[in-house]
Amino acid sequence: MVSPPHEAMHRIFQEYPGLFTGVSKALDLDFVRPTSVTILPTDLTETRPVERRVDTLLRFDSEQDDPFLLAIESQGKKVADKPAAWAYYLSYLSTKYKLPVLLLVVCQDRATAEWAAQPASLGPRQWPALTLRPLVAGPHNMPVITNPDRASADLALATLSAITHAKEPVVDGILKALSTALRDVPEAVADPIIELTTQGLDSAPRALELWRTLVAVDLSFYKSSISQEIRDEGRVEGRVEDILVVLDARGVDVPDDLRERITDCDDPDILRRWLTRAAVVPSAEEIFMEEDT
Repeated sequence: MVSPPHEAMHRIFQEYPGLFTGVSKALDLDFVRPTSVTILPTDLTETRPVERRVDTLLRFDSEQDDPFLLAIESQGKKVADKPAAWAYYLSYLSTKYKLPVLLLVVCQDRATAEWAAQPASLGPRQWPALTLRPLVAGPHNMPVITNPDRASADLALATLSAITHAKEPVVDGILKALSTALRDVPEAVADPIIELTTQGLDSAPRALELWRTLVAVDLSFYKSSISQEIRDEGRVEGRVEDILVVLDARGVDVPDDLRERITDCDDPDILRRWLTRAAVVPSAEEIFMEEDT
């Protein structure tokens, strides 16, 4: 099953194709900013019943340089057979489009990034027939953007910075800079950034909790569905905690089954009623009296 971080790590390039220019500069490569970028089909299936798909495929065109294809793969862990699959992708794309092909692998942890960056040779030891050399973007080489002004200058790169550093301590500063930068942009610009960041942090619970808090507080004026969902979730979590704290402070025993019922509830209106009752009921069971009648 494809995870939200996997989707975010490559889909951000579909949403912001110019992001590759910032990534290439971070990797000390000289790719000029394209005059146009075309999102191409990702299906690499041949006539035989073997389905192969690259995560994202872009065509870059420029007045100063020859066109080329950029295949982007999200990689969450080491997979022994993956380099051979990547080599297939590049060979197939080169044959189909008759254009140079570049592979960019995006990772969220250093070990996977370092593994992916190693040249992979296909063929016998005495004479490797093909050597794969992907570009890799990950926490080991993506910029740590903790300055709001720098984040404002390139929101897409700041988002990728947050996603690739999701499991690193530095992500706190990146997220705070990004949320600050988003205060000054229209909701139509902020909404996809909020969504991609939320997806990209899905495998990093601590960072995701911080991001949800920042969106709920710093970006409370946005009314987009994803922003509202994050704020609603934050309110739900807060009310659940408040109910249990009030009962504990009053010395009211909460059996495990009732505690689970409270923590499993995601309806803000019901939780608000339960919180009101928690301040006065003599037993935890009576919190649910209206719902159980």
